[in-house]
Amino acid sequence: MAQDAMPVGGEKPKRILTGDRPTGRLHLGHWVGSIQNRVRLQHEYDTILIIADLHMLTTKRAPEDIRKVLANVRGLVLDYLAAGIDPAKTSIYLQSAVPQTCELNTLFQNLVTVNRLLRLPSIKQMAEAANIDEGSLPYGLLGYPVLQAADILLARAQLVPVGKDNLAHVEITREVARHFNSSYGKVFDEPKPLLSDIPALVGTDNRGKMSKSAGNAIFLSDDEKTVRTKVSGMFTYPKRIHADIPGTVEDNPVFIYHGIFNDDKAEVEELEVRYRAGKVGDREVKEKLAKALNRFLAPLRERMEYFESRPGLVDEIVWSGTMKMRGIAGDTLGEVREKMGLGQVWDAISKAGGKALS
Repeated sequence: MAQDAMPVGGEKPKRILTGDRPTGRLHLGHWVGSIQNRVRLQHEYDTILIIADLHMLTTKRAPEDIRKVLANVRGLVLDYLAAGIDPAKTSIYLQSAVPQTCELNTLFQNLVTVNRLLRLPSIKQMAEAANIDEGSLPYGLLGYPVLQAADILLARAQLVPVGKDNLAHVEITREVARHFNSSYGKVFDEPKPLLSDIPALVGTDNRGKMSKSAGNAIFLSDDEKTVRTKVSGMFTYPKRIHADIPGTVEDNPVFIYHGIFNDDKAEVEELEVRYRAGKVGDREVKEKLAKALNRFLAPLRERMEYFESRPGLVDEIVWSGTMKMRGIAGDTLGEVREKMGLGQVWDAISKAGGKALS
């Protein structure tokens, strides 16, 4: 998947933009769906991670939500670092601290119709997840994909890692880039989606994908005891009342997790055979899963402890990444304003006004 972006003949590596809303800590579902790919791809791409606090406001804008942002930002970055994101290779920036984002978003709002946005199924899905009915749909949530287009194009990203359910959002960005280029002159490349073929991770309760809000998540920051407690309460094969009843491993969350996170593949195969034959109980299967998950999380906990013990380091990383992004954003927006002719208006007024005052 990453082979397309390898630099050729001294050419600069292609740039990726991806990120998360600061609504809480990262969990195993994030690892499976995006984080492990980011860790791998950062060695091959110029990678930028956005902490999308403006996007957060579309569904979480109450004062108590906003008061949590600082702690959530720091926790999110700690999770990135613990997972293996290298700040020497990946720039991490705070969306709301780059003012050019809002200006470009305003300009792009005039290039997309309301009907085009209403056709996106993801908008309805996001509203339903936030318990927002159709009549109360905020303007900002409807324009979520336009703000995403501003994020992507402001960074001049050529590649956007997404799941298949978000392909439509990247297409909106491509349409905005085409519309702008044809109307005012070429500024933007049309970014391409970089698809992840890894499906979402089912939650511990087997009720949809793992989610912070659903309470069915195992977090990257969970300690050993918490992991054991969560695994012991996991959903398994519902018809299996006793250990001697043959069970199903397919679509069984405990075995799905074993397959992904247990590094002892021989143990997984042996447990599957015994489970299908009714020769192992759920308790043993879960105990071995808890041990496997804690082995997987052990190096993350070690790195987490290292970064937590260095006060100010997380803030320094975000500050540095944000300042880098401000530079990129300033260059991009300057070119946008020049192509649109907005700069000429202010230049003319400034010269006339300056002469009058002198």
